[in-house]
Parts: sequence; structure tokens; C-alpha cells
Amino acid sequence: MTKRSPLALAVLALLLEMPMHPYRMQQLITLRGKDKVVNVSQRASLYSTIERLTRDGLIRVAEVERDGSRPERSIYEISDAGRATARNWLTDMLSVPKRGFPEFHAALAHAPVLEPEELAGLLRTRRDAVAVEASELQAELSAVSAFLPRVVLLDAELIVRTRATELHFLEDVLSSLDSGTMSWSRESLAALSHANEHSL
Repeated sequence: MTKRSPLALAVLALLLEMPMHPYRMQQLITLRGKDKVVNVSQRASLYSTIERLTRDGLIRVAEVERDGSRPERSIYEISDAGRATARNWLTDMLSVPKRGFPEFHAALAHAPVLEPEELAGLLRTRRDAVAVEASELQAELSAVSAFLPRVVLLDAELIVRTRATELHFLEDVLSSLDSGTMSWSRESLAALSHANEHSL
């Protein structure tokens, strides 16, 4: 069974449109702004994904382009099994929430390792970066939403809203840190660990 991944789904979805070669796939993912949700920065990852999908019978080589002195290029097309797989993946990915393990969440889980002032400084740096990214993403979305249907921009819209939510969260945490309503010390954490040991 083929391992599901955002990149594998992107390849199948593109080939549902028309047969194409890997370089064209990478171009379209980037041109359409889908490189924000599908990592195509390493072409080797794209080629290994294509090899896996070919091996598993979900796509196949339709033809090989030969253009003078340029290297040969394989044009891929989707198979019936690939169409069914793409639909099954989409059905599951859209309807069933999947628990993830984001790095930022993991870091927050261990935030008490730092001093309150140190955490505040790091979160301010992140807040400023998120604010810039959110502003840029919103500007990009506004620029294209006038002439593109909303359905092809849903991923971008979710990213913008997620960034806005994170920004609100960061502002709230920083407010608590700055006011001193959220604070801790090595001693208080040690006491908490000691209490937890006795409750187990």
C-alpha cells in the first residue's frame, strides 16, 4: 500500500488535470502557491515520490520527450488505481482530523525550562516574525481572491487564519508574562515535580 503524503497527493492531483513531467509539476506547485503546504524545495523528494507512485501502479510513464540535445523527459499520467487512491486520500484527509506533533507545541510543553524573561524574549521574536508572515500572506490572498475562485484558495485562507490565531495567542501569553500573572521559578517547579511523584 502506498504511503500517503502531501507531496504524493499533489502529484496525483496534478496528473488528474493532465499528463506532465516532474519539472512541470514542481513549477505548478510553486506558481500556484501550494509550496506553502507541500514541500517541493528538494527536487529529489519529488522524484522519489514519483518513483514510489510508479512502482505502486498509481501513475505510469505515458511518453518520453526527446528534444535535440536536451535530456529525455518522462511524461507521467495517472492510472485508474491512482484516481481511486487520490479520492480515498482526499476523503480521509478532509473528513478525519489527524493529530500532529508540531515543533512549536513541543517547545511550549517544555517552556518552564527557561526563565520567564527569556521565554518572553523568544516569544516576542516569534510574534514579530508571525506578524510579518501573516501580513504578507493576507496581502497575497487579497491580491488573487478577486480573480480566483475561493475553492482554490482554501489552503491559503486556512494558513492566514491559523497565523492570526497564533498571533493572538502569542500576544495573550506575552501580556501574562509582562504583567507577571504568569510566572514560575526553579523552586516552584521542583515542588510541583515532588508533588506529582507522590500522587502517582
